[in-house]
Amino acid sequence: MTHFIFRPFFRLTVASSFFLSGCALGPDFIRPKVETPAAFREAPKNWKIAEPRDLEAQTAWWTIFGDPQLDKLAQDATASNQTIQAAEASYRQALAVIGSSRAALFPNLGSSVSSSRGQSASTNGTAAGARTTDRIGLSSLWELDIWGRLRRTLEASTSTAEASAGDLAAARLSVQATLVQSYMQLRINDAQQSLLERTLTIYRRSHEITRNRYEAGVASQADVAQAETQLLSTEAQLVDLGIQRAQLEHAIAALTGKLPSDLRLARSDLVPSLPDVPLALPSTLLERRPDIAAAERRVAAANAQIGVAQAAFFPSLTLSASGGYQNSSFADILSAPYRFWSVGPALALTLFDAGARSAAKEQAIAGYDRSVATYRQTVLTAFQEVEDNLAALRILAAEKEIQKNATRAANEFQTLTNNQYLAGTVSFLNVATAQAAALNAERSRLDILNRQLVATVGLVKALGGEPLK
Repeated sequence: MTHFIFRPFFRLTVASSFFLSGCALGPDFIRPKVETPAAFREAPKNWKIAEPRDLEAQTAWWTIFGDPQLDKLAQDATASNQTIQAAEASYRQALAVIGSSRAALFPNLGSSVSSSRGQSASTNGTAAGARTTDRIGLSSLWELDIWGRLRRTLEASTSTAEASAGDLAAARLSVQATLVQSYMQLRINDAQQSLLERTLTIYRRSHEITRNRYEAGVASQADVAQAETQLLSTEAQLVDLGIQRAQLEHAIAALTGKLPSDLRLARSDLVPSLPDVPLALPSTLLERRPDIAAAERRVAAANAQIGVAQAAFFPSLTLSASGGYQNSSFADILSAPYRFWSVGPALALTLFDAGARSAAKEQAIAGYDRSVATYRQTVLTAFQEVEDNLAALRILAAEKEIQKNATRAANEFQTLTNNQYLAGTVSFLNVATAQAAALNAERSRLDILNRQLVATVGLVKALGGEPLK
């Protein structure tokens, strides 16, 4: 018989559902306008435009470097990095808020069972006897979303969750880029150590030759001291590289979710090569960058909050219903004579709040303006990062050619000076100068390569970490 009790409520529910098709208060979201250049200023003239398939979801972009060990480390970081795990938890939390906001659009149904004993005064002033009251009931409450407050709240929650998804993608990309850059620097460090070890072999030979010449009376003791100084200072440089390598290894371990003591990366003489990075058109950067997507979704959430604030100025309509059975004993409570029910609407409107609603609306508008400014600044920063890394790669490419010629000249200088020293026409000071110049030239060449690799990773990150094949 419960269906009979709630029949009036259901009729009102069906009738009131027509109100839900009304328009929601507040402005509908429109993406803020941003200025987009036709092309990147620092892009090379022969730059290749990324194919449309390159605009798909993020993938293992680091495979462009062709290093299996790097591939494994990047996968470990993506799966186990704690910053990514925190961002993923925040995203799940935002999804749960959507469920809560969506649930507010539907009726709330509750139940209760109670038993109480009490006494009340009679109408003639004499005390009535104590009485036991047993009660079983159902109740329902439904706020009709006439002005769109609940829908705007759901819209804000959905946009916030989408922004959180962008934050997750941005965190993932940042961790991956940091790991790849650290790995590249570690491999350049290995190349620097190999260079110093080869140089030390030459310096030890030079020191031995100088000592033999001193014992033969054709070289001075100052030459021997000079050769020994050069040898020992270079050994110190080799030892010093160990600090940087250890720190890079520790950083990679932390990025992959491991303790520093649990990760050991063997040295490798394989120097990373520079991959080609096809560019996307500037207009596509707005879709490729997860931080831009997150900022744009926060603008949408702030826009929906304006509608929520505006709806507070209008009355709220709530339908409530309750029904059940009440008697002095549970034994025969479920029978028609002991049935009760009630159903009806309630209209509530705040008449005076000392400006609280107006302040809330102004706060929502200011929050929207702030999110728009943040979105536009995020876009500007994105274009800046792309241009910065393009400029770095362009300038470093020119510097690399100059340094290549400088390295060749330094090696020729070293060979000529060594021959002159063996012929007895110059002192060892000339040899030491030539050898130091050759070493510095080689180290500068590796340093330029390191900066090119870091800038390449920075460019991939600035472009949104999309697959670049």
